[in-house]
Amino acid sequence: MPGDRPLDVQLSRRHVLQWGAGAALLGLTAACARNENTEAAIGPDSPQVRTFAEAESRRFPGGRPVAYELTAAQSDVDLAGTRTAAWLYNTQLPGPVVRANVGDRVQVRCRNQLPDPTTVHWHGLAIRNDMDGVPDVTQAPIPAGDEFVYDFIPPDPGTYWYHTHGDLQRGRGLYGALIVDDPAAPANYDAEFVVVLSDWLTDRTPTQVFDELRGGRMASMPDMTSAALGGDAGDVRYPVYLVNGRTPADPVVFTARAGQRARIRLINAGDDTAFRVALGGHRLTVTDTDGFPVDPVDTDSVLIGMGERYDAVVTLQDGVFPLVAVAEGKGAQGFAVIRTGGGAAPAPSVMPAELAAPPLTVADLQATEAARLPVLDPAVTLEASLGGDMKAYSWTVNGQAYPDHTPLTVHSDQRVRLVYTNKTMMWHPMHLHGHTFAVARMDGSGPRKDTVIVLPGQTVAADIDTTNPGQWITHCHNDYHLAAGMATIFSYVD
Repeated sequence: MPGDRPLDVQLSRRHVLQWGAGAALLGLTAACARNENTEAAIGPDSPQVRTFAEAESRRFPGGRPVAYELTAAQSDVDLAGTRTAAWLYNTQLPGPVVRANVGDRVQVRCRNQLPDPTTVHWHGLAIRNDMDGVPDVTQAPIPAGDEFVYDFIPPDPGTYWYHTHGDLQRGRGLYGALIVDDPAAPANYDAEFVVVLSDWLTDRTPTQVFDELRGGRMASMPDMTSAALGGDAGDVRYPVYLVNGRTPADPVVFTARAGQRARIRLINAGDDTAFRVALGGHRLTVTDTDGFPVDPVDTDSVLIGMGERYDAVVTLQDGVFPLVAVAEGKGAQGFAVIRTGGGAAPAPSVMPAELAAPPLTVADLQATEAARLPVLDPAVTLEASLGGDMKAYSWTVNGQAYPDHTPLTVHSDQRVRLVYTNKTMMWHPMHLHGHTFAVARMDGSGPRKDTVIVLPGQTVAADIDTTNPGQWITHCHNDYHLAAGMATIFSYVD
């Protein structure tokens, strides 16, 4: 049954110790310890997590079994004729699309052929805690040469993604799209384009870049700025920006027929880059963010931070059009082509007129009536103060750099308001595992999200219904900020 852990992937203290001192250690034993208020933390092996899994099985009694296999291994990737070292799932960049229906029982066997331990996180899905894929918070990392079977039921349709949660591993290529379909939803589009955006290092590894940041040799450049991001656009200027693993010199080409209605699923899998996305000659109608529907909004472009997803629909014109993903504030772009007819493709350096206007952001969106949380006064308000020291390259939540942390404790079946306050000069895309929250607004219209951009000096409040017991990390989805400590634990206690 879905509540059972496969016998060949039982957790062990040996697996925990093999992760080593360099990772962000919480420890399964520590996660289940009692806090200073003598309340016991509900860990991934707690009865409440099994009860949640059993309830999900009853909620979706007709779910079909869906099986995938992912092998994480070292490989080379061909970028416009240049070979570069990578870590990939199934030798693909991005990894294979994982697709299932709402309520299916998804089982993904992950084989680790990397030299280091690893995990897989199912970003945005509110699944059972022991399948969330965070090293030493929800599972022991998978040792080199070992495997783990992830076993979960996707509860909500939408655009999601999966990626390693190993320390600074994602930027080496370990990510892919995860699409959850609703068979009962009306078919209101003719074509679908899954678009995975990323930044890519060709001559260094993310670990080497992190060491340079920590050593003060790679501080933010003055010209890496963006008004849309509140100033500083990022910490790293990349050699190349990819769309579906392809460079602008060798772009992916999406094909359809003129007059067709296309659904574009945008996923930002980058480490340090927000993208401003536009389709030349078209206006986009944004319909969903982070898997949940919003009242449709027409826009020329959309700003998407690391970890975020946006769905847009567009009626395609006749011809060849550039799909451009500007690396916000970094003076470069990713590039793809949408072709519905004859003609030469535009140049990779093209700057569509649609990029000139300010992009759509979360402030422009409101949840559909069906997606809204009921308006309730929060039973608990929690503060997550985002801090940092750029010179030392240390990033904190509530003054602590993870793994040092004081858990944000909650009980089941509460309305909790989690308030992210950014006291730094850098923007942060904050992600909460295991939940979809509502961006708090007085009228309850805030869009449902699991990742939200918090600009410098800004406060964003997230309303959460605590219906998924366990230990859940909340962190900045800039992978370098996470590695430098911008994380804490959203901890259910009993």
